[in-house]
Amino acid sequence: MSELDLSPPEVPEATFLESVLKYGLFLGAIFQLICILAIIIPTSKGHEQEETEGSDNKAAAEQIKKSKGAAPQIRQKTKKESKKKR
Repeated sequence: MSELDLSPPEVPEATFLESVLKYGLFLGAIFQLICILAIIIPTSKGHEQEETEGSDNKAAAEQIKKSKGAAPQIRQKTKKESKKKR
């Protein structure tokens, strides 16, 4: 019988471009994991600032709504008065 060749197959060495691609993909995967972890794990300092800014924005928005709501009423009064004068 003939002898079987059990030696590993010959694999050519990676070229420079293949090495750059391999390490680039590796670094890209690490970057994606860091981004995902940044979304999942909230930072307490940033979260507290958003809450305080949100409450300040709500108060400012309410003041704007109140001032805008008062303006049409004044216009309506002047229109009614001008109609009465005619």
